[in-house]
Amino acid sequence: MKKILSLIALGACLSFGAAQAQDKAATPEKAPTAQQGKMATCNKDAGDKKGDERKTFMKSCLSAGGGGKVTQQEKMKTCNADAKTKALAGDARKAFMKTCLSNKPA
Repeated sequence: MKKILSLIALGACLSFGAAQAQDKAATPEKAPTAQQGKMATCNKDAGDKKGDERKTFMKSCLSAGGGGKVTQQEKMKTCNADAKTKALAGDARKAFMKTCLSNKPA
């Protein structure tokens, strides 16, 4: 009797797990939000910084452009990071950088 109940419980667990895996596979991935993109860029720029130095850097990086004026150097860093993730080179990179640095929509 105990073996039968154990087998039933095991079967139920496996079927629920398979159903959940199917649900996750059917869900399309969402594009990252602007804040998530900014967080990724700041994480890359933070490099090997640790502790308070990293906290200070991340705070200033994430708040940049949040109402204050973004410097040309900050724009250049962000645009370079975006160009790298898109694997752009040559004329395509030049056109992207020109558009990105001028704040025109791509």
